[in-house]
Amino acid sequence: MTASDAYWRRARRLTFFLLVFWLVVTFGLTWFARDINEVVILGFPLGFYMAAQGALVIYLAIIWWYNRQMKKLDAEFGIEET
Repeated sequence: MTASDAYWRRARRLTFFLLVFWLVVTFGLTWFARDINEVVILGFPLGFYMAAQGALVIYLAIIWWYNRQMKKLDAEFGIEET
C-alpha cells in the first residue's frame, strides 16, 4: 500500500465517522424529541434549545474536529499547506 492510499483511507474513515455522528445527532434529536421535551430549562423544553442552538454547536464541533484531525493527518504525511 502506498502512502497516498493510506492517506486517503484514513481521510475517508474520518469523514465517514463524522458523517455517521452527524446523522445520529440530527435524527436522534428528532426521533427522541418527545422524551427530550420532558426536560424543561427556564420554562422552555430542552428540544427547543437543542433545535435552536444545541445542534448548531454540535455541528460546529464536528467541523472543528474534522479540521483539526485533517491538519494532523496532512502533517503526518508531509502534505500540509505552508
